[in-house]
Amino acid sequence: MTIGITDYAQDALGDVVFLEVPTKGAEVVSGERISEVESTKSVSDIFAPVSGTVVEVNEALGDGPEALNADPYGDGWICVIEMQDDSAFDALMDAAAYQALTSE
Repeated sequence: MTIGITDYAQDALGDVVFLEVPTKGAEVVSGERISEVESTKSVSDIFAPVSGTVVEVNEALGDGPEALNADPYGDGWICVIEMQDDSAFDALMDAAAYQALTSE
């Protein structure tokens, strides 16, 4: 599963100036902090949506964290997690549910 932030989140954050990428090989637990993003407005934690192992990280964000703003659904990905249990995917929000949540 590729992990990142949404366009809504990057817009709320403002200009991203730093991203702490997760450690490749790290075991992560759903709901626990895996990363931190710093913007001109705030510092925010990134939480694992599923449990598993970080198998790939976007090292380019270390030198170019602005990709989170410019292309959150493309070059702005943060990491890839190999899910411990594929059924955990079914418990996540889909795009329509997220849209409803953020429009409240």
